[in-house]
Amino acid sequence: MNNLFSQVDRPARIEYLSVKNYRALKNVEIKGITPLTVLLGPNGSGKSTFFDVFAFLSDCFGDGVRSALDRRGRMKELRSRGAEGPVVLELKYREKPDTPLMTYHLAVDEENGRPIVAEEWLQWRRAQRGKPFRFLEYHKGQGRAASGEQPDEQDERVETPLKSPDLIAVNALGQFAEHPRVAALRDFITGWYVSHLSVTDTRGQPEAGPQERLSKSGDNLPNVIQYLKEQHPKRLKEILLVLRRRVPRLANVFSEVMPDGRLLLQFKDAPFDDPILARFVSDGTVKMLAYLMLLHDPMPPPFIGIEEPENFLHPRLLTELAEECRSASERAQLLVTTHSPFFVDGLRPEEVRVLYRTELGYTKIVKASDLKGIKDFVEAGASLGHLWVEGQFGLGDPNVNQGASAVEPRKKP
Repeated sequence: MNNLFSQVDRPARIEYLSVKNYRALKNVEIKGITPLTVLLGPNGSGKSTFFDVFAFLSDCFGDGVRSALDRRGRMKELRSRGAEGPVVLELKYREKPDTPLMTYHLAVDEENGRPIVAEEWLQWRRAQRGKPFRFLEYHKGQGRAASGEQPDEQDERVETPLKSPDLIAVNALGQFAEHPRVAALRDFITGWYVSHLSVTDTRGQPEAGPQERLSKSGDNLPNVIQYLKEQHPKRLKEILLVLRRRVPRLANVFSEVMPDGRLLLQFKDAPFDDPILARFVSDGTVKMLAYLMLLHDPMPPPFIGIEEPENFLHPRLLTELAEECRSASERAQLLVTTHSPFFVDGLRPEEVRVLYRTELGYTKIVKASDLKGIKDFVEAGASLGHLWVEGQFGLGDPNVNQGASAVEPRKKP
């Protein structure tokens, strides 16, 4: 039997996401998700909420459903206002470009005040016209799963109860070698990097010791520099070369081990002999360094989420940063939220999704390339960011009916 998963290693890709009952996302779906996806919209349109969907799923796998709910005020605060039933997330993805499309479905709820995984299943259709086969299916901790490299209808689905109804079956069974497809999904989601980068945290003095990946807050930035210097010096040199092109007079960046065992991040300007401590360097310089470390990671996470990269950065650097995000998306899938037309200038219409709220208060999402005239304008040489700011999108304007007037006309009193 040919192995469908023997191709050259490439990142898994999410192609579709459906969200129900998640705060303002009462019922939304995104089809045809691109390797780089950027969210636009007025304040309060639902960008951060959509971004948090990925953080929530990552938290569920990393820390457990109970902890993920606690951080968000439990179901009372997480469930859409006026809605009933569970929060439901469904994503479709491929492990590799030519492998079958998989669908993962997760429904989280509460029962007698306790969090539960109300429903969870994983399925695929191996042939183009074949019937979907649900090889993992659980309800409140009870269910069954088929093992094997390529599970199909001929394989027995073995009953394997979980210890608690709030446990995620994919997370539990994915630890065992006999469930490689389940394990692949578990590894995919637990490997996500959903950033909560803090410039203040990047200026800390952590304990010395190389670390491969930037933490979600960025507090181990000196450790990552130490790791690259030891294991990937050429990559570190490339990163600093890009940084020097964007920060005038910057000569070098290095982390030095102090006598007490902590790491001290320092920046050296070209005209001066003595380096500058990280806490005295501009916020933009430190943040740009952190982004470059993330986007040029020798072994990047499969999914990267970045909120509002324009904060602290000079506007003229943002178009180039957008292009750098696209380049990084060849090795990792990226989701970015922004308010910057300069960042949008570096994007393609099919990479941009515009969010707005209807009169009922719920979020809707539209692809920029589906908006009338946008693709024609861009093909004629127009700037996508300029089109957005000038109102050519026809929605997403914070001064007009919360951005929805073009597609959701106001009702007469």
